[in-house]
Amino acid sequence: MVSKQLSACTTILVGKKASIDGSTMIARNDDTFLPLTPQRFYVEPAVSNRSETWISNQNGFTAPLPKNGYRYSLTPNADVAKEGVYAESGFNEKNVAMSATESVYGNERALAYDPLVKNGLAEDSLQSMVLPYIDSARDGVKYLGNLIKKYGSPEGNGVIFSDQNEVWYMEIVTGHHWVAQRIPDDAYAVTANQVAIQQVDFDDNENFMYSDGIQAFVEKYHLNNHKSGFDFRRIFGTDNEKDRHYNTPRVWYGQRYFNPEIKQEPTSSDLPFICHTDKKITVEDIEFVLGSHFNETQYDPLAPGNGRN
Repeated sequence: MVSKQLSACTTILVGKKASIDGSTMIARNDDTFLPLTPQRFYVEPAVSNRSETWISNQNGFTAPLPKNGYRYSLTPNADVAKEGVYAESGFNEKNVAMSATESVYGNERALAYDPLVKNGLAEDSLQSMVLPYIDSARDGVKYLGNLIKKYGSPEGNGVIFSDQNEVWYMEIVTGHHWVAQRIPDDAYAVTANQVAIQQVDFDDNENFMYSDGIQAFVEKYHLNNHKSGFDFRRIFGTDNEKDRHYNTPRVWYGQRYFNPEIKQEPTSSDLPFICHTDKKITVEDIEFVLGSHFNETQYDPLAPGNGRN
């Protein structure tokens, strides 16, 4: 039997009133065959009055770095010398956490009008370009949004920010357009390699941020086929066989674990982004979901009779 190498990320986001101890929680699997080298934990010192240019050895992206930056940690998942930094996740000295990235994919229609930028700001550079320079999760979204406006993005990325009070999820889906949503304090979310954010309230600046001109862009190119509302997932995301085979089942299982009383289909295209549960979420809950394989369901590939035993 020839094994198939799969690459996937699953993200769990928890507001502070939804967790057992009042902490904000963010976690992400990095399921790829890239990190087949020892896991590393680095700490970069704070800098002041430096003059330095960031150069990506992945796609040639270059940008001047700010003169001053905070101390921050990073966990590269690759051979840095060969693959690039890929800092992936960490904290800075202001207790701001960042994880980058959950790969997401814009649909062909949206990308036709705002193509990806080949040498733009990519995953291998994201955290190093952002985390040392932000004071809060909200600040992180604004800071990265300005970088995407200036340099563009070469890929679709879901980026997670948290601090002691807030959790934000930001989805960059085309060359320059993105939306970010604050996870309500009493809510959780599970995402899995598919655009997740749904209805955007452009009048709610406390809970939503977005790229300049996104509404005009959608109107100009007739991307919204709904008579009302602005469903970011529907307008910019994908909804195809790959999603239903590969992505929605992971979201379904996470929501099934936290809300077993709600009946949904693993191939549903309508799984909600923002969810609420009566239980308080623990670190162990998150650990279980991220390590799960559709346990105790008919879809468990490791269950007796499914060809693995």
